[in-house]
Amino acid sequence: MIKNKIFIACDTKSIKKVQKIIKNTTTDKFKVGYKFGLEFFNSKNGRSFISKIKKKITFIDLKLCDIPNTCISTIKAIKDLKINYLTIHISSGFDALKASKKACGKIKLIGVTTLTSLNEKHLKQIGYNKSLNNLVIHQAKLASKAMLDGIVCSPHEVKNVKKIFKGEIITPGIRFNSKFNDQKRVMTPKQALKNGSDWLVIGRPITKGNIKNNLKKLLKVIN
Repeated sequence: MIKNKIFIACDTKSIKKVQKIIKNTTTDKFKVGYKFGLEFFNSKNGRSFISKIKKKITFIDLKLCDIPNTCISTIKAIKDLKINYLTIHISSGFDALKASKKACGKIKLIGVTTLTSLNEKHLKQIGYNKSLNNLVIHQAKLASKAMLDGIVCSPHEVKNVKKIFKGEIITPGIRFNSKFNDQKRVMTPKQALKNGSDWLVIGRPITKGNIKNNLKKLLKVIN
């Protein structure tokens, strides 16, 4: 039986806090990886710390969004980190996606669809005419065409995305309760897994407070 797969979002610039998170999330109950975003990666010693991580699944959430040449150059610049996953915005366009996928080598390139902090109102403000669900489906088709290894979408879109995209589906916006914080499209871990999420991205519900107790709580809400 495949274990539930969880990416712990290390949303901090504190190395001590990240060390504490890694120490307290070592478990055989889940398959655990660690997601580092722009905050930690761009902190004073963040990149150096990531380069020293051994025998852990590492996910660098840089959300690349640029012309093909810049995306390729960035990927080449971080290859020494020997990371497992890297994100790129699907809105970068097919050429950038295809070129970045080729440059990644063994790194799994993950396409970001529409951020879970956005809803229909926000999309109209930006200038999109498609509904949120139709936009994510359109993005999933482009990711599939570019042969990306996975995509990031909210758990609400997973069922439709799985009909189009056959790679790994990673879902942020996971909450144990009704506290949305800065997210708009959220779901409980059990609901997200039932919808077909391959990886759950969970930050504050695990990293805030007693981490070991939070993991136990996660196990209960999943089962």
